[in-house]
Amino acid sequence: MDVQLLTYLFVGASFALYIGIAVWSRAGSTKEFYVAGGGVHPIANGAATAADWMSAASFISMAGIIAYVGYDASVYLMGWTGGYVLLAMLLAPYLRKFGKFTVPDFVGDRYYSSVARTVAVVCVIFISFTYVAGQMRGTGIVFARFLEVDVNVGVVIGMAIVFFYAVLGGMKGITYTQVAQYCVLIFAFLVPAVFLSIMMTGHVLPQTGFGGTLVDAQGNDTGVYLLHKLDQVVTDLGFREYTEGSKSTIDVFFITAALMCGTAGLPHVIVRFFTVPTVKDARISAGWALFFIALLYTTAPAVGAFARVNLVETVNETAYEELPGWFYNWENTGLIGWVDKNGDGIIQMRGGDPFAGKPSYEGSADSQAARGEHGQRLVTNTPTDNESEVYIDRDIIVLANPEIGNLPAWVIALVAAGGVAAALSTAAGLLLVISSAISHDLLKKTFKPDISEKQELVAARMAAAVAIVIAGYFGINPPGFVAQVVAFAFGLAASSFFPVILLGIFSKRMNKEGAIAGMLVGLVFTFSYIVYFKFISPELNSAENWLLGVSPEGIGSLGMVLNFVVAVIVCKMTPPPPEHIQHIVEDIRVPRGAGTAVDH
Repeated sequence: MDVQLLTYLFVGASFALYIGIAVWSRAGSTKEFYVAGGGVHPIANGAATAADWMSAASFISMAGIIAYVGYDASVYLMGWTGGYVLLAMLLAPYLRKFGKFTVPDFVGDRYYSSVARTVAVVCVIFISFTYVAGQMRGTGIVFARFLEVDVNVGVVIGMAIVFFYAVLGGMKGITYTQVAQYCVLIFAFLVPAVFLSIMMTGHVLPQTGFGGTLVDAQGNDTGVYLLHKLDQVVTDLGFREYTEGSKSTIDVFFITAALMCGTAGLPHVIVRFFTVPTVKDARISAGWALFFIALLYTTAPAVGAFARVNLVETVNETAYEELPGWFYNWENTGLIGWVDKNGDGIIQMRGGDPFAGKPSYEGSADSQAARGEHGQRLVTNTPTDNESEVYIDRDIIVLANPEIGNLPAWVIALVAAGGVAAALSTAAGLLLVISSAISHDLLKKTFKPDISEKQELVAARMAAAVAIVIAGYFGINPPGFVAQVVAFAFGLAASSFFPVILLGIFSKRMNKEGAIAGMLVGLVFTFSYIVYFKFISPELNSAENWLLGVSPEGIGSLGMVLNFVVAVIVCKMTPPPPEHIQHIVEDIRVPRGAGTAVDH
């Protein structure tokens, strides 16, 4: 059976499973729609949280960044993993005990203010749409290659699937769908990694293979460490050493901190801890989620290194007409571009970009008139002065890895199903957060409190449908490649939510004036900085022009500090919170009463 047919079977079977679960677990009340009825088992919630957390950025893009960037990409591993621990240990149990549907609900009640609630809703929408754009783009990339459709068509297919089970099942449907999606994605990520580790290093575990020595075709140990080989290969081609970084220490620190604190403030992850029966279950599910997440995160560096070695050895100094089929397939999707600068018909991989921007082509992939003398798609971009000739989108590395490594066809099909599962699971969680913020926090709690439960449920489903359309637009017109877009969402979350949640739990004195001022300052500062360097003046986006040497990816940390400072100053200058609010803050921090969470 060929790869294409197997891919249709694997992806089709996974879709049938997700839709079947959505129908089985259809939400019948707002509590089921928002928090799955609050009765999810901790292990199931751990798996669902892991799937919610491990997005297209984790599955598709992170190993691709590691493969290309090397040491510098460690900020993603440190930030995202550390952030999850921070969330699980420091925030989640307390938020669960507070017992609200959403983060804006917590902010609104803790700070006794509908204005604070509304500001929090705006923050949720900003963060979630930034994040979901990356997921929809990831979905489009997977469909584009494996179903042989345009990336934009792939985004639309992803929208249709998410629409079905998010709108129908709400959090209840999403939870059990995400459990299935976790099983699919982790299996799809680990299987090719284990295959490649055995083939390249003789180690069954990719984690130990990453630090091991390479073996030859007969399985004999060559005594050459994988990372030493990689350093040599890339420096010979004009790239910097794989195991050395180029970012400044302060930028690494700020990016890592932004990712950590942004993780702890991500609303779609926080809300998952409201779906278990008790506070104790929230802690247990956090532990399971960390275990499930670690399986992928400790494997990703090895996958990135294996991919980089195989990619260079397969593509570099190979005649275009002799390349394996995967190269042409990805070229047809628009994610690979080759310009034959020296006219020898052979591909040279060198340091630097082969041409300006992402590839744009003459005509469509089907047009023979838009092909060069070797059969390549003709690129219209302006070539650069260096010797680099090929552009390979980083988002395809994990998806193409099994093909590059000549793994069996069923493994390639499995990875396709895993990539779709990763992108869809996080997109669904984010869309639910957006719909909850609009229907519950804005409509029910702020503008129309007399609305019936049935009307609220209809409003939530309508909000989810509108959110899917907007997310699809951003997926078709993304402001950056997947992991970068997601990194901005973390910066916005760190600068807006993290301080207000932390102070809300641990400071009795923090009042609504301080919280609102802090959130607004943090969000506006971070958003403006990112927009300026990424969209208004991208030519100035370099270390010498950054504030204190901090890149847009790390500026959320500075926004967070501003949030804390402004919140504390404004708090000192305004009246303290009411007495009953101070008692609530004292109550949620002590174990007493933790056996049964507060009812919604």
